[in-house]
Amino acid sequence: MARRFVVDNSVVMAWCFSDEANYYADRVLESLSDSSAVVPPIWPLEVINVLITAERRGRLNEADSMRFIALLNQLPIQVEPPPPAESLMAGILPVSRQYGLTSYDASYLHLAMRNGIALATLDEKLMTAAKKAKVALWERK
Repeated sequence: MARRFVVDNSVVMAWCFSDEANYYADRVLESLSDSSAVVPPIWPLEVINVLITAERRGRLNEADSMRFIALLNQLPIQVEPPPPAESLMAGILPVSRQYGLTSYDASYLHLAMRNGIALATLDEKLMTAAKKAKVALWERK
């Protein structure tokens, strides 16, 4: 049975930029050959925001962005369907408040907590929050 985990956008975007590549992000990407990842509903918007910002700053061109999106579409990354807004807000607000996270980061932690699965992230604040919440951090098995 394939392992499932939450992957944060900090890891995903390290796959896009050669100057942000690192061992951990590379191992997460490799693990997707026999595992699957899940992301909160905000994830596609976060990816697009990073890509368009990189285009505006000259780090990427339109073709680079489209190639990266094509790569992501081939990976076993499932966008969690959004629950009703009341449920989503009621779940994420307390996580954000308790761990001092943005609502975006809290959505990843909340998803991992709700599903009882590990979280793959490069974000130090999110790692600290995951440890406090007793959410496992992704590690290569």
